Amino acid sequence: MATPLVARRLREGQLKQSPIREIMKLADRRNIIAMGLDPDDVISFAGGWVNHKAPEELRAEYSTISDDPVLFHELGAYSPTRGLPNLREALLSVDATLYGTRDLSDDNILVGGSSTQLTHTLFTTLLDPGDRVVLFDPSYANYGPQLNLGPEGTEIIWLPVFDAERWAFMRDRESIVSSFQALVSEYDPRLLLFSSPDNPTSRLIPDDVFDDILRIAEEADCFVIVDFAYRAQCFTEVVPEHFSASPSEHPNLIRLHSNSKWCRGLGRRLGWVEAAPHVIEALEIVQQSTALCPDSVHQYALAAYLTKALSDGSLQSYMNETNARYEKAARHTTECIDRYIGMPRLDPQGGLYTVMDVGRNGDEFVREVLASTGVIFVPGSGFGPSITNGVRISYGPLVNNLDRIEEGIRRVGDVVDKC
Repeated sequence: MATPLVARRLREGQLKQSPIREIMKLADRRNIIAMGLDPDDVISFAGGWVNHKAPEELRAEYSTISDDPVLFHELGAYSPTRGLPNLREALLSVDATLYGTRDLSDDNILVGGSSTQLTHTLFTTLLDPGDRVVLFDPSYANYGPQLNLGPEGTEIIWLPVFDAERWAFMRDRESIVSSFQALVSEYDPRLLLFSSPDNPTSRLIPDDVFDDILRIAEEADCFVIVDFAYRAQCFTEVVPEHFSASPSEHPNLIRLHSNSKWCRGLGRRLGWVEAAPHVIEALEIVQQSTALCPDSVHQYALAAYLTKALSDGSLQSYMNETNARYEKAARHTTECIDRYIGMPRLDPQGGLYTVMDVGRNGDEFVREVLASTGVIFVPGSGFGPSITNGVRISYGPLVNNLDRIEEGIRRVGDVVDKC
């Protein structure tokens, strides 16, 4: 009996799992046992998630919904495709109050099921077959696979932003800007996509580089999508100016936001996009045929919480407190690397990660370290060619257990010369 086949892109291996998912499979409990290790003794620095508590006031809003039969029933209905109006209003107020973003109105925002879903929706909305997309090297590991799911023939153009010899991110401003100008002139890309703070490096794009890149892209009719998944985890004393860059002033600028990191809403999936009105209108058409609408319960609870917490100042206090915890974990992680391993690493300016130079193929290093220590890192190769000899180390899941961070780094330091 003939068996129908899945899509050609999957059959021919064009669509691959992310390196993070591959490592998580390698760290599966059964595989760990087969390696002769105790699964309960494994220390993972692989996960890209936060581990602080969500606001108690947000949890209370969910209790209100569940305790009110009428409200619970009403929220079983479809929301508008662009999201609940009160959530859109609350999100815009948060952006204006906490970050100073100017002149955004309801025409500039759409709420979706998650930033992952919205990234794919943006690709469907903005790209035609054969279009070119510029990604930083290195970049978030999921951008490439998502682009491969986009219009047929989409081509990725890498913009090197990492100096592997000096182990430095965006060290040479003039070189990066001139390289982007050259890529724009040669390839005529449709869009540029990057995150700030960056994943995997947890470094910020300098404001002057951001301004120059945005200007060059605008002159070339190229969209710039900034993924602000880690904007709430920023460790600099002064908030970067590009955090408040507005699509009202730059119609080619698209701001992508996630509910996952700042309030630990990883499983309470929501995301939103801020962009020029014509982009939002087009996104709404696409979302009608894909996600239809975001989850009504999550939207209602988040809108109710944000409206109250922004007004009474508790939102800013909560964000300051959680941000301080990740900054402390970041500093502790890098200090432990210096003390026990002594390999070059980056100082995080935000986010959940640092990237360490292991001096050889990171994929091999990760597997050998796991087998000999029970410690899990993520190889750098999945983020771009420039950090093939590196590993990403996440302190996010261990933010509540600094001793566990130190124990994991110490174990690696004990065997690093043997790997």
